[in-house]
Amino acid sequence: MLLVTALMAMTALGIDLMLPAFPKIRHEFHMSADSTRVAWIVTAYFLGMAIGPWLYGPASDRFGRRRPLYAGLVLYAGAATLAAVAPSWPLVVVARVLWGIGASGPRSLAVAMIRDRHEGDEMARLMSLIMAVFLLVPIVAPGLGALLSSVFPWRAVFWFPAIVAVLLMVWARRLPETLALDKRRPFTWRAVGAAAREVVSNRQTMALTISMTFLFGVMTIYLSGTEVIFSSVYGYSAWFPLFFGLVGVLLALNSLNNARLIGRFGATTLVRVAAVLGVVMAGVLTVVATLGSGRPNFWLFAVVLALLIPICQGLTPPSNTIAMTPLPHVAGTASALIATFTAAGGALLGNLGTSAIHESVSPFAIFMLVYFAGAMVLTLWGTARPVRSIAEPAPATLHA
Repeated sequence: MLLVTALMAMTALGIDLMLPAFPKIRHEFHMSADSTRVAWIVTAYFLGMAIGPWLYGPASDRFGRRRPLYAGLVLYAGAATLAAVAPSWPLVVVARVLWGIGASGPRSLAVAMIRDRHEGDEMARLMSLIMAVFLLVPIVAPGLGALLSSVFPWRAVFWFPAIVAVLLMVWARRLPETLALDKRRPFTWRAVGAAAREVVSNRQTMALTISMTFLFGVMTIYLSGTEVIFSSVYGYSAWFPLFFGLVGVLLALNSLNNARLIGRFGATTLVRVAAVLGVVMAGVLTVVATLGSGRPNFWLFAVVLALLIPICQGLTPPSNTIAMTPLPHVAGTASALIATFTAAGGALLGNLGTSAIHESVSPFAIFMLVYFAGAMVLTLWGTARPVRSIAEPAPATLHA
C-alpha cells in the first residue's frame, strides 16, 4: 500500500511544492506583488487533472491498470520538465495543464486499484489510512519548496517532481495487475458511453460526485488563496510554509481518526455528520472574516481556518467510496468521471473564489461557506438511501 500512497501523493507534490515559490514566480514573469494570476499554477494543474481521467479510466478497464499508470508517470515527468525550461508564462500554464493530465493517471488509477480489491466501509477505512500517509506531503512539501527555491533557482520546484516521477516508474514495476482479464471491458465509444450512462444515472454516485466538486472548490481556494492572504492581506508570507505544514499535521491526524470512526459508525454516518459540522465551521469563519473590515485578527482567522480545512479534506475519501460503491463493474470509468467532475469543477469554483480576494478575507470565507453548504445538501440527499454493491470483493490484497 505504500507504493499506492506514493502514487496518489504525486498529485499533492505537484501543487504544494511550488506554493512558497509564488513570489519568485511573480517576479520572474513581471506580475504585481499581490497578483492572483499566479494561482493559475494551481488552476491549470487541476484542469489537466479533469481531462486526464477520461484517457486513463476507460483504457484501464480495457488494458488493466499498469500500462495506463506508466503512461501517466511518463507524461508527469515530461510536463514537469517542460515547465522547468519554459521561457514564458503562457507556456508554463500549458505545461501545468499537461502536468495535471499526467498526475491524474496515478491519482485515479490508484483509487481504481483499491476498488478492484475492496469495497464499502473497508475501502473507506483503507482510503482514510492511505490519506493519512499521503498528507505527509502537505506537511513537508512547502518547507521543501521554500528550501529548494532559496538554495537553487526557483525552477527547482519543477525539476524535483520530475525526478520523483522517474523514481516511481522504477518502483511501480513491483505493483501487481489488479484487474482480472475476465472483468475487462472493450475500449469502444459504445462501451465507454454505456459505462458513463450507468455512472451519471446513479443518484448516489452523482450526488456525492457533485458534493466532492464543491469540497474540491473549497480546497482549491485554500491552496491558491492562502498564500495571497498571508502575503498581501497580512504581510506574513514568511509564516506561510509553517502554517501550511501545521494544517497538514491536522489533516493527517483527522484522516487517522476518520479511519477509526468509519470502523465504528460506518462511512455514511460519518459523511452526513461531517458535512453539517463543516457548514457550521464555515459559518464561524465567515463571521470572523467580517470583523475588522475584512481584516480580522490574524491568529483568530488562522485558527478557525485550520479547523475547517481538515473537515473538508476528511470528507473526500469516504465520499469517494460511497460514490464508487454501486459501480464495481465499471470502476475505471466511474473513477474517471468522478475525477473529471471534481477536478474541473473544483478548479473553476476555486479560481472564482481566489480571484475575489482583494485586501480582504471576507470573499475567501463567503465562497467557502457557499460551497460547503452545497456539499452538505448533496451529501445528505445522496446518502438518504445508500446503495450497496451487488458484487463481492475480491479476496486478494495489494502489495507495495
